[in-house]
Amino acid sequence: MVDTITIIGGYDKQGNKEPVEEVVIKKGEIFGVVGPTGSGKSSLIGDIEQLAQEDTFSKRKILVNDKQPSYDDRTNPRKKMVAQLSQNMNFLADMSVGDFLSLHAKCRGASSKCVDAVVNLANTLTGEPIKKDHELTILSGGQSRALMVADVAIISDSPIVLIDEIENAGIRKHDALQVLSGHGKIVMVVTHDPVLALMADRRIVMKNGGMRKVLSTTAEEKTISKKLNKIDELMLNLRDKVRNGEVIEDIEMKDVRI
Repeated sequence: MVDTITIIGGYDKQGNKEPVEEVVIKKGEIFGVVGPTGSGKSSLIGDIEQLAQEDTFSKRKILVNDKQPSYDDRTNPRKKMVAQLSQNMNFLADMSVGDFLSLHAKCRGASSKCVDAVVNLANTLTGEPIKKDHELTILSGGQSRALMVADVAIISDSPIVLIDEIENAGIRKHDALQVLSGHGKIVMVVTHDPVLALMADRRIVMKNGGMRKVLSTTAEEKTISKKLNKIDELMLNLRDKVRNGEVIEDIEMKDVRI
């Protein structure tokens, strides 16, 4: 069981020591990674995915439960601690949703009964219904990501989830993060989206390849995040109506004033 991961700071792109020397992230916590394009966000989560031991460009070190992971922990695919979800995720396997989930459940030693639970959960995250007999290759980007979020939450035993820029994923992002953290995962989300950034408990601010500072999300920011999420939900509902050929006659904007 993974209760904490610790990021021990290394060096930025110019070889300067990172201002943030250590960050401890706990189970069930949603942790954001923000910063301009090219600031090193993807590099940071890459270090976490590899459980880096001062052997990457940044020279960062990752500890699991305050201990250095073993070589087997880092290289054995059966012990993979990190599941990564990205906005460019699509399936290539020529099989149905049900067959894929059943196979994954079998590989993970989970009950085949969880297949229905995964599909049902995925359908709460996307406006486009997913059925077990759907072929994976015909799923839209939003359906694919909703399915993988549900799969990671229910079937996967990877305790750490890295989410790389899902702001345009076409899913209910706020609900997706709540689902993952509610299943005891350590959730790290790389984002430019204020809805996601302010929903996180804390966020690392990246600049020039280094961790510049760590901010705790304030109560006011949490309130703003909820209001922004209502706007996000409104956009998702409007998108579904447009896709279904409905005429948009009115937009209800109550309770969304920032």
